[in-house]
Amino acid sequence: MSTSKPRVAIIGYPNVGKSTLYNRITGTRDAVVAPESGVTRDRKEGEAEWNGRAFTVVDTGGIDLQSDEALGEDVRRQAQTAVTEASVAVFLVDGKAGVAPQDHEIAGLLRKSGLPVVLAVNKQDVRSAQANLNEFWELGLGEPVGISAEHGLGVGDLLDEIVKRLPEDQQAAEDEAPIRVAIVGRPNVGKSSIANALLGDQRTIVSSIPGTTRDAIDTLFEFDGTPMILVDTAGLRRPGKRTTTDVEYYSALRALKALERSDVALVVVDAAEGLVDLDLQIAYEAQRAKCATAILFNKWDISTLDLDMATARVGAKVQMKPRWITVSAVTGRGIDRILPLARELHGLYSSRIPTAELNRWLEDVRLRRPPAAKGGKSIKTFYVVQYDTSPPRFKVMVNSRALVNKSFAYYLENRLREDYQMWGIPLVIDFEGKEERYS
Repeated sequence: MSTSKPRVAIIGYPNVGKSTLYNRITGTRDAVVAPESGVTRDRKEGEAEWNGRAFTVVDTGGIDLQSDEALGEDVRRQAQTAVTEASVAVFLVDGKAGVAPQDHEIAGLLRKSGLPVVLAVNKQDVRSAQANLNEFWELGLGEPVGISAEHGLGVGDLLDEIVKRLPEDQQAAEDEAPIRVAIVGRPNVGKSSIANALLGDQRTIVSSIPGTTRDAIDTLFEFDGTPMILVDTAGLRRPGKRTTTDVEYYSALRALKALERSDVALVVVDAAEGLVDLDLQIAYEAQRAKCATAILFNKWDISTLDLDMATARVGAKVQMKPRWITVSAVTGRGIDRILPLARELHGLYSSRIPTAELNRWLEDVRLRRPPAAKGGKSIKTFYVVQYDTSPPRFKVMVNSRALVNKSFAYYLENRLREDYQMWGIPLVIDFEGKEERYS
């Protein structure tokens, strides 16, 4: 992992408002917030800036040293890793509850770490929390900063204290924006296992319990000199199968939002179970989000999937006909092919075809199949130009837009994809009629 920005980890007991504070500092709603405890499990990272200093904020799961719940030890390990990697820790406590024994335990761990710590006492919008503020001096972490993460009270003062403790600014200018790669799929198909295998780190919690990942987890890293952000997402169920809980609803919403802000989507399929309709729907959602897309058939070590039949089904459902590779997060098969494929897809996604070359291609297409007639009139194509990238966008000048039907539009798109090997690349083709251009 490589990033030049200092990291600020938000640490605390479960359900003290860490995700609410994360959303407040980053100015987003990226972290799932719900009344029940233990919602956040993995480390979630976001960007923030205050008084000209940019830094990365890390939301963590609650540290409960006495918990014996499922995944409890994994959540603690993720939080402790966040502390190890951070430049500053924000220890968030519940002002309404007052000083609790677990606060002393966590404070002891933070003191041993040697990390600069800002003690933030949350829920100061409540009178009882205001009365308890000075009690938190006993934790031995300096002056407590009273805040309300929900209402924004005192958060500016907290950010002032954070910035004071950041290391000297050695931030290097970024020459290129990182490629955003989202890993999406149904619950329990191996998304987090693949993410961890790609990163060479237990970055997200892996469990046989479906729904373990709840947030969209962004990780910035570098692959062969190329900066990338890998986004591990919550599993997507059919809308009718989702529970009505806030956690599952917002987890699904964030997974779909992660697609919208990504360049490349890797749709993970459980090859041991076979290709199901929901896998195809998720690939279609990636196409709708205008992501360059590939399919990863995971668990290939225990699969009997018919690849020819699966490929035909994908091609019939998803217009951009994404490529696929077979992988196994358990054995490591094919894992080394994933990031090169993602980078190749991004190269096509952000490429531009010269206008002269495009028009030679258009002439060849005309010779291969003259446009069909409609109502006694034939479509005439005059000119094509690519006017944008990411995704590639083209404009085709025709004699009359009214003559362009879906069949002709798909034919042109398929020839463009086939001749330039743009499998899995969303293509946008606009048609402009002569009568519109000169009206």
